Amino acid sequence: MAGPLAGDPYGAFVRTGPGKFLAARTGLPRPPRLRRYEEGQDLLTGPALVTGLSGAAHVDAVRDALRAAGADLDVGTGPLGALVVDASGLRTVDQLGELLATAPDFKRTRGRVLVLSAVPPEVGDPEARAVQQGLEGFVRSLGKEARGGTTVNLLRVADGTTTSLRSAVQFFCSARSAYVDGQPLVVGPGEPQPVRDQRVAVVTGAAQGIGAATAEVLARTGHHVVCVDIAASGEKLAAVANRVGGSTLHLDVTADSAPRTLAEHLAGRFEGADVVVHNAGITRDRSFVNLDEAAWGSVLAVNLGAPVRLTTALLDHPGALAPGARFVCLSSMNGIAGAKGQTNYATSKAGLIGLVQALAGPLSERGFAVNAVAPGFIETPMTAAMPPVPRELGRRTSSLQQGGLPVDVAETIGWLAQPDAAGVDGQVLRVCGQNLLGA
Repeated sequence: MAGPLAGDPYGAFVRTGPGKFLAARTGLPRPPRLRRYEEGQDLLTGPALVTGLSGAAHVDAVRDALRAAGADLDVGTGPLGALVVDASGLRTVDQLGELLATAPDFKRTRGRVLVLSAVPPEVGDPEARAVQQGLEGFVRSLGKEARGGTTVNLLRVADGTTTSLRSAVQFFCSARSAYVDGQPLVVGPGEPQPVRDQRVAVVTGAAQGIGAATAEVLARTGHHVVCVDIAASGEKLAAVANRVGGSTLHLDVTADSAPRTLAEHLAGRFEGADVVVHNAGITRDRSFVNLDEAAWGSVLAVNLGAPVRLTTALLDHPGALAPGARFVCLSSMNGIAGAKGQTNYATSKAGLIGLVQALAGPLSERGFAVNAVAPGFIETPMTAAMPPVPRELGRRTSSLQQGGLPVDVAETIGWLAQPDAAGVDGQVLRVCGQNLLGA
């Protein structure tokens, strides 16, 4: 999926001959083509280079992960499909200078750059901890300098991590992470649960947009998807379920009976869910001083209250969750950075981050995991309804200079839902093309 973005006429125009000429002459943004997942494609567009700086501990594991995914590590002097720099062993300010030696390799990378660090709180010495935290600033800045759709991300690798490191390296170096840029993520030592013959995923708000795309990705990765949405979206919901070979459940997630209905449905028909995606969400945008109780309450009820209530019910109901179940909550960049005219929406999406952080410890003790995905500007019916100027600004104010697609968010959810991502827990991963404003 490398063509012009749907609904982005400017992005399509500057990829034409006249458009390229005009953009080059005037300095207008030139959104690159992003390489997204297609069945049967190679992991990378060229060979990968894995280099370790002083004290590097993960070079061999990264090379093994890339080889296992079919990547070529026989590097010459030509373009690179990926550059992985293990900086996890750097402990002094002087050692940070070793990063400069990677500049020539960064220059010839056309795809993915991944930097590995230690988890700063696990580093006791103050200078060493400062050095490891400094890598986040390095990665975020490098992401803003990258060109041609190249992304730069940071993996903070906890002690004892194996399976989850392999999974994360393969995801962040693949086309599935096309719109994840400039982001740090902690990867821990969690081990996957045995995989059931038929894994089951439930996705709320599955009738369209990100929910529908998530259903497709989860079906592609071997899940039976229970597609959940309100009865009024029944026709669209049925179309999604038929397309992915899943099933439907008409449910108003704010109804008093919704938690029990969902829990009984999953326990009775499927022997529990392996994946629960809290995607259902609405907006009622207006300035804070003009908000009424209905506009405030409806957004908080759908976006935050429902995930709290549904999660509690699933955790309490015997058989509603399969061993090793994983929750993914759809937060938003606006829940991190705030947004004018969206105090209700931003409050609800920030609240989901708090929910994830509060649940991570207790769920981990039960063998479950919970994470949040925070999309930036994504081309959906919701953003299509925005006024033209804010919509265009939303598209261009990222390092990738374009809006993402629902599939970009779905691919990230699909990865977090996999058993081999068990060591990623309590995290918030932004899918925003490295949004340049607010956070």
